[in-house]
Amino acid sequence: MPTLLYYPLVRPPQEVLHQALLYWDDVASVVPMDPGIYEDAVSDELKDLRERGLYHPIVLGTQYRQPLDDMLHLEVLTRELRELAAGPSSPQVSVMDSFLFRSKLGHFLEEEIIRLGLGRRLESSERWRGAGLAVSSEVRLLLLGTLAQEVASTTDTRAYTPYTDQRSAHETSLRPMAPGFGVAAWRVELGRLLPMPAPGTPTSEVLAFRDRYADERERLMGATQTMLSDLRREWEHPADVLERMRVALKQAREDYQAAAQASRMAWVQRSISVTVGVATAAVGALVVPDLAWVAGIAGSIGFNIATREVRPLFRARNGHPFSYLHQVDRELA
Repeated sequence: MPTLLYYPLVRPPQEVLHQALLYWDDVASVVPMDPGIYEDAVSDELKDLRERGLYHPIVLGTQYRQPLDDMLHLEVLTRELRELAAGPSSPQVSVMDSFLFRSKLGHFLEEEIIRLGLGRRLESSERWRGAGLAVSSEVRLLLLGTLAQEVASTTDTRAYTPYTDQRSAHETSLRPMAPGFGVAAWRVELGRLLPMPAPGTPTSEVLAFRDRYADERERLMGATQTMLSDLRREWEHPADVLERMRVALKQAREDYQAAAQASRMAWVQRSISVTVGVATAAVGALVVPDLAWVAGIAGSIGFNIATREVRPLFRARNGHPFSYLHQVDRELA
């Protein structure tokens, strides 16, 4: 199973952390390079999970030290930043109401933001003693959302799945670069398949459940990942994919539900949607098959399915087809 890469913040909220511990191998987030800032930004709980090998801080500053024009995989990000700077002023861009750690970005990306007038360095008398950049909310979401996608697309040492609990960050990182310039994608709602511990559940109990019911949780997430991978590869035959996975998914869900009931923990259902980029879709065309003939199969397994359009990932490696959005809607499972 891949690593859950949380963005746009350093600290995942507890429900996302529990989601990572149950349905992924581990969790990661982008952190400041400066050791002193890191100590303040990363919680004690994350530090404890790092000692256990379950949390992986990602430092981008060392990765983006060369000029941006030499880094082809950041072409989309630099183009959008320059379009923001050249476009008409708007309150979203002109009002610098958000904050970024400078050492999360790397020298050349920081310099480009300042050169374009999209950010300013905070003075030593301000918050974090000059370690931050003041930017607009739009610039912040564009930077952190796109960088999360880039890390997942270009890192070969670990398989990352971008995951956020902020809809605006999710939509910004995946939106087409221009109208009509995108690729097809599935949007799959998995909340009924992946129950969550109720708010207030101690992380220690989640870790105990993870260890005790490792087979059940790995079987459920493995079947889910297989289904999503097959949907990506076999875009034109979604009913075949769902029919083939129906038995494995239903059995994995039933086994996991039995484990959840035996655990004595309280569980809830969250809204968890995943965007699945389609490997063979043509740029500029969104081919939407008739969903009526797959809805019955999907409903019997326990999720919903729809279509959307996202920006193309020209240089994405094959292991990065998914992006998750975790929302606050919940009901008792």
